[in-house]
Amino acid sequence: MSDPLQVLLQGPAKPSLFPPDSRYAGIDTGKLTTVDGKTIVYLRRRFVPPPERFWQICDANAAMRPEELTEIVGRTLRITLPEGIPGQPNA
Repeated sequence: MSDPLQVLLQGPAKPSLFPPDSRYAGIDTGKLTTVDGKTIVYLRRRFVPPPERFWQICDANAAMRPEELTEIVGRTLRITLPEGIPGQPNA
């Protein structure tokens, strides 16, 4: 059960453009107005999820869907290291 005081302090929940299980859920949006007056809405920076989530591999390989990782036989995949773990330069 939620602590009513914490719920009150957090304020109303912000609506999201993405479902709760999306890797983009909860990410704030920003607006950019170009010189010709056009408004562009974009997602602000998001932090990569914990390593136990398969989305980290999708992020490292610019894949929007997990199935993209295995569509090409023999594709080389990038596997990123968790934050704070140093890797080999130019590996």
